[in-house]
Amino acid sequence: MALKVAIVGLPNVGKSTLFNALTKTAAAQAANYPFCTIEPNTGDVAVPEPRLEALAEIAGSREIIPSRITFVDIAGLVRGASKGEGLGNQFLANIRDCDAVAFVARCFVDDDITHVEGRVDPVSDLEIIETELMLADLESLEKRVVNVEKKAKGGDKEAQTTLRLINAALTPLRAGKPARVVEVSKEDEKAWHMLQLLTSLPALYVCNVDENSADKGNEYSDRVAKRAAEDNAKSVVISAKIDSELAVLDPAEQAEFLESMGLEEPGLTRLIREAYALLGLQTYFTVGPKEARAWTIHVGDTAPQAAGVIHTDFEKGFIRAETIAYEDFVALRGEARAREAGKLRAEGKAYVVKDGDVMNFLFSG
Repeated sequence: MALKVAIVGLPNVGKSTLFNALTKTAAAQAANYPFCTIEPNTGDVAVPEPRLEALAEIAGSREIIPSRITFVDIAGLVRGASKGEGLGNQFLANIRDCDAVAFVARCFVDDDITHVEGRVDPVSDLEIIETELMLADLESLEKRVVNVEKKAKGGDKEAQTTLRLINAALTPLRAGKPARVVEVSKEDEKAWHMLQLLTSLPALYVCNVDENSADKGNEYSDRVAKRAAEDNAKSVVISAKIDSELAVLDPAEQAEFLESMGLEEPGLTRLIREAYALLGLQTYFTVGPKEARAWTIHVGDTAPQAAGVIHTDFEKGFIRAETIAYEDFVALRGEARAREAGKLRAEGKAYVVKDGDVMNFLFSG
């Protein structure tokens, strides 16, 4: 399952520094001037998963393959971006291909780093970005609605559904609210996604704080957290500066550095965890002497759907899944003893996969 998260924000809020830390590269130029990112930088990041290492150690796996998540660093947006200001709405199109949006808010004061609006007010920054995305959505829908109305009046069932959803989105957008506040039924989900609305994407507010506030946040991040709760979004506190420094250290040095800062884990680990929660995702594992691998699925997916993430043939020809809970696999030190203890279960097509399940699929094909 290919997951993609757009990193957006005003210029000079720390987006590229965050991206560099996430991808452990300097692929995105982090500079103190607007629009230093002129192309969307894309990087794949391994999802932190300590359980995978434990499974690999027990099974003697030669290779560890974690799940991955793709982050796209979008150029700094400014007021008027939906009308072509700054680098224009060409960058808004890059967001449409993503599964979620991480809004980076500047929650630190530093006179050496300019702010495009001339002040530090993270909630106002978020409102500027969200407004530009809403204006882009409004323009997109209002261009389409006349043509869709004609088709709907002609009896086109698909157009009637699309028109109903367009009107459902226009109501909050015209009232200054993002499209994500619309409750969409399971039956309408596919048609809703086809609208490609920027503000229908799940939102994560990333509070980029100073080094001294990395553990508990500060007054700025508190304001963002309050706003996130009002917007049906999630928020997370990180220090992009700390995480960019952590990114170049080996594991032992990272642990020592985190301890010296009074932190339990990198901020990026929290960010990825919150992104997973935001998208309703979970992990299951396949384990053997060749490899131990993490697979990403949606919460509520059945065993055949989980098998389909490996290969579509696995889902089509699904027979059953041999399943061991992660805790049982670890406690009994592997599949053989788990089987002997009766902890290996044969599950059919209706089985809903649990986070951490260790699975082996049997299929015909």
